Amino acid sequence: MLELLFCGMFTVLPDFLFRRFAQGKRFGREITLFSVWYELRFGITACLMLTIALITVVFYYHPSTTDSTSFFRTVSILPEKSGRIKDVPVTNGQTVNAGDVLFTLDDSSEQAAVKTAEKNVAEVDAAFVLADAEYLAAESVIKQATAALTQAQEEYDVRATLLAEDSPATSPREVEKLLNVVDERQAALEAAEAQKVAVEAKISTQLPAQRDSAEAALAQAQTELDKTIVYAAITGELQQFALQPGEIVNPFIRPAGILVATEFLEGEFEAGFKQVNLPVLKIGMVAEILCASQPLKIVPMKVTYVAPYVAAGQFRPSDQLLDIQDRARPGTVTVRMAPLFENGTQAIPPGSKCISNLYTNNHDILHGDEELSTGRWLFLHMVDTVGLLHALILRIQALLLPVQTLVLSGH
Repeated sequence: MLELLFCGMFTVLPDFLFRRFAQGKRFGREITLFSVWYELRFGITACLMLTIALITVVFYYHPSTTDSTSFFRTVSILPEKSGRIKDVPVTNGQTVNAGDVLFTLDDSSEQAAVKTAEKNVAEVDAAFVLADAEYLAAESVIKQATAALTQAQEEYDVRATLLAEDSPATSPREVEKLLNVVDERQAALEAAEAQKVAVEAKISTQLPAQRDSAEAALAQAQTELDKTIVYAAITGELQQFALQPGEIVNPFIRPAGILVATEFLEGEFEAGFKQVNLPVLKIGMVAEILCASQPLKIVPMKVTYVAPYVAAGQFRPSDQLLDIQDRARPGTVTVRMAPLFENGTQAIPPGSKCISNLYTNNHDILHGDEELSTGRWLFLHMVDTVGLLHALILRIQALLLPVQTLVLSGH
C-alpha cells in the first residue's frame, strides 16, 4: 500500500491535476466513480506498472524475510547406561557448571565388581611374593644338587682310578653303581635349574601379564562405576528435569532432561532469504531486525556470513533413490548477522522470531568508479534511495506489531 501511494504521487496525481486544471474536468461531473478508469487510465496504468517495478526493485536489492532468529544449543541429559536413580542433588531450572553432578544411579553391583577386581590385583601381588620365595627355594635346591653331584663325582673318580690300577679295594660293580649315582645327581641338578628357569619365567612374564589383566579388569569395573555418576558436560540451565530417586532412566528411550547452554554466539542472528536475492547478498551489508520479543526496537546489524549452499539440497543415503520432485520446497539462503554496535541485541532472548531487512549500498561504486555511465549512476542512486522506503516499512511494522499480535491475531 505504501508503494502504491508513493507511485500514485508521480502518476495518478499528475494525471488528475492535468485533467482538472488543464482540461477543466471536475469530480462529480466529467470525472465520476464510473468514469475514473477512462479519465485517469494513463495515470492508473502508469501507477500500477511503477508500483510493480518499485516493489521488485525494493525487495530484490533490499531483501526482507520473516524467517530470522537467534539459535541456541541444547544438550540432552542422558546416562551412559540404564539404571535406577539413587540421588538427585540439583533441581529443575537450576544453573549448573560443567562438571557438576546432576544425578547418580544405584551402584551396588558396580561397587561389588570394583572390590572383586581389587582383590584379584591383591591376589596377583601375593603371587609375586610367593614366586620370589619359590625362586630362592629353587636356588637352594640347585646348590644342594650341585654339592651332591660334586660328592658323587669325586667318589666315582676315586673308585675308577683304583679299578684302573687293578686295586683289590674296589670292583667294577661298585664303579658302575657310582657312575649311575653321578648320572642321577646330574639329572637332579638339571631339574633344579629347569625349576629355577620356570620360576624366573613366572616372575618376569606370567605374573606381570596376570597383573595387567587384573588391573585392566579393575579399570573397567571403575569405569562402569563412574558411569553411575552423571555430570554436566557444559555450563547451562536445567529444563524439563524432574527426576526423583527410584525412577529408572534409559539412554535410548528416556532422557533425564535438557541442558540449555549459556554459551552461544552472543547476539548473532540467522535468517533465510529467497534464492533470487543471492546475487545481492554480500558480507558487510547493513541490516536491521525487528523481533517480537522487542516489538518497538529496531536493531542495526551487519552481515557476517552468507552460506555458499542451500540447505534444501541436503540428502542422506537410504534404500530408496532420491526423486527431485519430492523436494517441493525451494529452500532459502542462510545469512548470519551480528550487531552493528556492541550489546545491540543483549535484550533480545535467543530463539525470538524476527523480521530482517538487508540494504544494498552502492556508495563505493558511485564515488569510486570514474567510468560509471550516467544511466547506471542514476539507477544505483535510485536503488540506494528506495532503501529508505523499505526502512520506513519496517518501522511501520514495528508500530503495528503489538496491535497485530495482541488484538488482530485472534489468540
